[in-house]
Amino acid sequence: MRFAPTQKLRKHWRCTTEARTRVRYLSIINLLNGRSPTQTAQTLGVARSTISTVAQRFRERGEWGLLDGREDNGTAKLDERYLATLYTVVRASPHAYGWRRPTWTRELLVATLARQTGVRIHVATMSKALARIEARRGRPRPTVRCPWSPAAKTRRMRALRRLLETLPRHEAAFYEDEVDIHLHPKIGLDWMVKGQQTEVVTPGHRTRNAMWRGLWTCVRGRSRGSKASGKTARSSSLC
Repeated sequence: MRFAPTQKLRKHWRCTTEARTRVRYLSIINLLNGRSPTQTAQTLGVARSTISTVAQRFRERGEWGLLDGREDNGTAKLDERYLATLYTVVRASPHAYGWRRPTWTRELLVATLARQTGVRIHVATMSKALARIEARRGRPRPTVRCPWSPAAKTRRMRALRRLLETLPRHEAAFYEDEVDIHLHPKIGLDWMVKGQQTEVVTPGHRTRNAMWRGLWTCVRGRSRGSKASGKTARSSSLC
């Protein structure tokens, strides 16, 4: 093997961030320090054939043989424009891009980014892109949309405030805590950016007795309030 200054190789190894290139540098450094290919393979946790291939490339091309040969493949796909688009897509819901799924997968992100940028990458490359924008897989928060309109909520709030403001002295008002019975489907993990917890609107149907529904006023042992009775009663809760 043609020897090269070990100190120079160590310097370039420290400046290298690509994992496989670092392994190639360490392979040659170990061989130059007198270790056998078998010992080097065991130390680095790679196959002996990998050490032989790296050594052959180093004999033929010198230090250039340790670099990633894909550097001449063309322009990198994970440029600033692609990563900025990916960040915007991950922050949004798949529904905003025409998908029926409520959560993101890597395959879905690859297809969406191909539509948005015209660049298609491998799923493994998408993992690197997600790491570069500091995205994570987390559990989204399930939520149910309120069927009431803003006007209906406002009317109910005004009625409750008016009830409290006109409450006679010999009557008392108290609040009952809410009870939620819901049928939420199981939601898997979702990709989300740093500092974000996505919300997934579930199709579950909820029977709810909320705190505003539990508003009661007591009059000399009797009670009256906004609570309806039975399953067929009209709900007076706020979502």
